[in-house]
Amino acid sequence: MATIQIRVDDTMKAAAENLFGSLGLDTSTAVRMFLSAALEIDGLPFAVKHRRPKADLLKAVEDTRLHRNLAGPFDTVDEAMKSLLED
Repeated sequence: MATIQIRVDDTMKAAAENLFGSLGLDTSTAVRMFLSAALEIDGLPFAVKHRRPKADLLKAVEDTRLHRNLAGPFDTVDEAMKSLLED
């Protein structure tokens, strides 16, 4: 029997243990399940891809770069808050 050792930060380890525990698994069993699934399909058992920003985020970035559709400047916090709360 071989041993696989990995390093993760404490927060990730605790979160993973909580998740797996809620499913009735320990971390070793969950990792064995992942490895078995990867071998069964001859690849990763989930899609690996780049996350593309949503179109509205890309438009907002472009608007900011081109100084379009910007609010302000505001002279007071009240003016800024009123602008934020308007439809």
